[in-house]
Amino acid sequence: MKKLLMSMILISYFNFVSNAQSVTAPKFGKGLINIMAADSTFSMKFGMRFQNLVTTTWTKEDEIDGGAYADPQTNFLIRRARFKFDGFAYTPKLKYKFEVGLSNRDQSGGGTSEYSNSPRYILDAWVQYQFNKNWAVKFGQGKLPGNRERVISSGNLQFVDRSRLNSRYNIDRDFGLHLIHTSNPSGDLLTKLIAVVYQGEGRNVTSGNVGGLGYTLRGEILPFGKFASKGDYIGSSIKRENTPKLSVGVSYDVNNGAGKERGQNGSFLQVSDEDNLKTLTTVFADLMFKYKGFSVMTEYADKAATDNDPVVMESNSIAGTYYTGTGISMQAGYMFENNYEIAARYTAISPDEVVDQKDNRYTLGLNKYIVGHKLKIQTDFTYRDREESNDQLTYRLQVDLHF
Repeated sequence: MKKLLMSMILISYFNFVSNAQSVTAPKFGKGLINIMAADSTFSMKFGMRFQNLVTTTWTKEDEIDGGAYADPQTNFLIRRARFKFDGFAYTPKLKYKFEVGLSNRDQSGGGTSEYSNSPRYILDAWVQYQFNKNWAVKFGQGKLPGNRERVISSGNLQFVDRSRLNSRYNIDRDFGLHLIHTSNPSGDLLTKLIAVVYQGEGRNVTSGNVGGLGYTLRGEILPFGKFASKGDYIGSSIKRENTPKLSVGVSYDVNNGAGKERGQNGSFLQVSDEDNLKTLTTVFADLMFKYKGFSVMTEYADKAATDNDPVVMESNSIAGTYYTGTGISMQAGYMFENNYEIAARYTAISPDEVVDQKDNRYTLGLNKYIVGHKLKIQTDFTYRDREESNDQLTYRLQVDLHF
């Protein structure tokens, strides 16, 4: 199936190429091939990327056994591997994006009836129409406007991967309708508002809507103007802003009758009566600051069930538990003139007591950007302090290649 999918993508792509008037191979990092139709009615940029990762984790022994960090567990894997197509169709006002994941990690989680027992290949498949200078509408599957770190591409991260706050509380991708408004009220001041209505079960679901619909509202303010090259959604100070730049965002999400443990993520809750499902609300607050080679990003998350009880009951027994609680993540880095970067991150999550234990993580990172985020080597070291389980140390090394 995977070979068939790749073959179909490549055949379709090169069919486009053969019928296009303008085909260029741009500089590294700007796509493999850019296409412009003979009559300028569509464009397409085809790119691919992958991340090769090695991870080693040591777990602290009990004090009675000496308390040393021992039993190293090492894992080599292709963390991500993806094809991406984007451009415009018919008019530059109508943009699109289509992205598929090819690694096992990209496709996993689809082996149940809710996904027709199929791999979850498709990451993004949406169209966006700019019908006014300040207004746009987007329809399809893609990232919801939740926490900033989740919306930042996994290829543009400051660390090897996103924080624990993101993995536990993010609202990820879903299929929905987005209404987007941007404005420039005065001077350098910029604002952005996004409202979304979506299905509620995450990406690639085929079995229909469980529970109810979801709704997201996000607002952002940039008091000092635009970041260079959309740097408010790119990790690290790649462009070295000449003047201070700041973006502050707040998101509020409601997932009515959430069908999964984490809303859009996790396993489906096995209930026979959907009335037993609960509504999840999630609040995010975040900021991004950059100046010269210095960058800071912070995030706060709070996810709760409507009755402040994450346990789902059915027939006097526990049918499942939502992952609820709070979290905070703070990270900062400095980019030197030789494109080496040092960075540090602190993440603390406090799940509700019946859900999980508290988890604090302290991470130090060293990155070498050869061609920005398009070709880089990242390494980091993390100390994990858990409330009940044994502490851990983790070392990660990743090479990221992005055409």
